[in-house]
Amino acid sequence: MTMHLERGLTTLNTRIKKKKPTKAKLAQWKEQHKIHNKQMKRLGMHNHMMTFDEYVKYIHGELKMKTESVVRTPWHHTESTYRRETETDRIPSYVSKGGFEPCTKKEPMQYTGERRLIGIATMHKSNMVPVFADDEDKTGKKQATELAQMRRN
Repeated sequence: MTMHLERGLTTLNTRIKKKKPTKAKLAQWKEQHKIHNKQMKRLGMHNHMMTFDEYVKYIHGELKMKTESVVRTPWHHTESTYRRETETDRIPSYVSKGGFEPCTKKEPMQYTGERRLIGIATMHKSNMVPVFADDEDKTGKKQATELAQMRRN
């Protein structure tokens, strides 16, 4: 029988002992505490001012400042709205001459050329080339084979 520990257990003491602060550290913290409170007072954040003990806990991350949520009243309409004293004539908005020209449906694009499009061939990577039928070659087979040979050379 061997003497092994279970996984996750150790014989070493891994607890971190808290060291007592030195006099120099305490003096430094007191100075920082004084500056902190002075700055919070200057900024009008009186709720962030704290005692020295609270400040030490705050430095070590043991104390977090509480933020106060601001409760706002919803906006409401008041009767004292601004009105012009003199009535002005109503100025009509501009009416364009074209009517609803920009709102009309665009006519679909359609090929109207003399040559007949047979298909699309790929030359190199994503370089697409149209394949047309000629007068001599009605099916477009000749041009398609030329493009295929050109791609392989």
